Formats: sequence, C-alpha cells, structure tokens
Amino acid sequence: MGFFSRLRKGLEKTKSSLIQNIETVVRGYAQIDDEMYEDLEAVMLTGDIGVETTEYLLDKIHEGVKKKEIKEGNDVVPYLEKCIVALLQENNTPMAERTGTTEVIFIVGVNGVGKTTTIGKLAKYYKEHGKSVMMAAGDTFRAAAAEQLTIWAERTGVPIVKHQEGADAAAVVYDATASANAHHIDVLLVDTAGRLQTKSNLMEELRKMARIAGKNIAGAPHETLLVLDATTGQNAVSQAKLFGEVVPLTGAVLTKLDGTAKGGVIISVKRELGVPVRWVGVGEGADDLRPFDAAQFADALFDRNVETREQENE
Repeated sequence: MGFFSRLRKGLEKTKSSLIQNIETVVRGYAQIDDEMYEDLEAVMLTGDIGVETTEYLLDKIHEGVKKKEIKEGNDVVPYLEKCIVALLQENNTPMAERTGTTEVIFIVGVNGVGKTTTIGKLAKYYKEHGKSVMMAAGDTFRAAAAEQLTIWAERTGVPIVKHQEGADAAAVVYDATASANAHHIDVLLVDTAGRLQTKSNLMEELRKMARIAGKNIAGAPHETLLVLDATTGQNAVSQAKLFGEVVPLTGAVLTKLDGTAKGGVIISVKRELGVPVRWVGVGEGADDLRPFDAAQFADALFDRNVETREQENE
C-alpha cells in the first residue's frame, strides 16, 4: 500500500466524523442561512477543529457567499477544501537544503508523543535520500531516553552521541555538533527533554543547547520541530502554544494520524501556531513518516484524485 493510501485510510475516522457530517449538514439546506452556520459550527467543534479555527473557517464561508462563490449548500464543501489547502500551504516553504555544513534539527515535545520514534524515522528517511545522519541524545533527564534512542540508532545504522543519565544536555550538544562537523555529517537530529511542567528550566536548557550548537555550527539549530500526537486533538494545540512560548519553532510533526477521528487538528495547529506542518505519521512502521503535503492531505481527507495521487506516490 502506497503512502497516499495509508494516509487516506488513516484519515477515514476524521473524514466520517468531520467531512461527512459537514456534507450532511449542507445538503439539507437549499439556501445559506444562520441556521446552517450554527449547524456547521456544531459539527466543526465536535470534529475537534477548535473554537478559533472553527470561527476562521466560518468567516471564510461567509466570504465565499459574499463573493458569490458559494450559491447553495452543495458549494460549501469544495470551497471549504480550497480554504483548508490555502491555509495549510501558507508560508509553508520547504526546509532549506544545506550543502557543505551540517543541518542541525532540534526535536522537541512532551514525553509520550513519540519524539524518539520520530527521530528514528527521520534518520531512516534522510539516509534513504542519500544523507549522512547522526543522533544526539539530548534528553538526559528522562530515564532510559538515551537507551531508547540508541536502539533506533542501531536499527537505522547511524552514529549516536550520548552521555550518562543526568548529564548536562548542552555538553551532549557540544560533543555532537563537534563530531558532526568533523565527520561532515549532513543532518544532526537532537533529542531534547520534554518536561514542560518546569517551563522556566526547560526554556533555559533549550536556550543553552541552542547557544552551544551555534558555537560549532553556524546558525544552529537550523530547525526546531515540535512533535505532537494527533490523537490528543486540541490538547496538541495547547502543547504547541506552550512550546511556542518556550522556544522559537520552525515546524510541527503530527504523529499517529492513523486511527484517530481528530486529524482535523492539523488545521488548528497551522492556524493557531502559525508554523508549517513539516511531517506526518500514519503508522508504526519506519516508512510511515513522510513530508507533509497540504494538497495530498486535502485529497485524502476529501477523497479527491485518489488514483492520480496513488500513482504519484508509488
């Protein structure tokens, strides 16, 4: 099964709880009125879109009606799809390709969202695309974090820099960036602690790690990606906002999109956090994390261009 098929299958619950309910609502109205807007609002909120993003999408539908792009209920869903794609593509420039220097990527997120697994999958993806990769076990706070990352390093065949539990995370970053620089590594993936409950300590630790990374490699960290568990819905958005206060984020990774009815959280993350969704995961397999494509996501969610998309992704 190709990735698009897995994405489409993974979004089935979201589609049935959100898109199909929206389609049911709009089909019942011959003309657009306040009652339809109220019904749409209820469907979006129960579909875990969130209050702010629901208001944004309803405002967009109002605009569509004023511009005569929406004339009847059946016009709502195609228009909504267009708005969602535009939102997800907004400022969504690809991660810059760096040559001649190591690209340092910090991976942040609360414990339990799948940071370690995400790092392993990213390592596999980059290696398969011709990049040399190194890992840094920067989460020195959580017991067994380095051991778990080591398993992924061995599984993917990439080197790892780690210190003993409780060591200074910035020291790990210093050694890792120095080693990556010396060995001309293309991508350095840095794990970080996820104890958001001690926000001030975490902020200072991340700042120190970033400062140290920049000493060995200019401009590091070049990306700071927040890992979010899609199954937590609006809790993921709350986490994103909190981390956004702690550290400048350049993108988000949505894991566990398969089997959740809350896939619409991608829309909320983009709308409320303002950073691009960089990667999405639709399973436990090492190949189930891929770069996020807004049009592909919309095609899978709205059941568009199925055959064409599958051929493109094979």
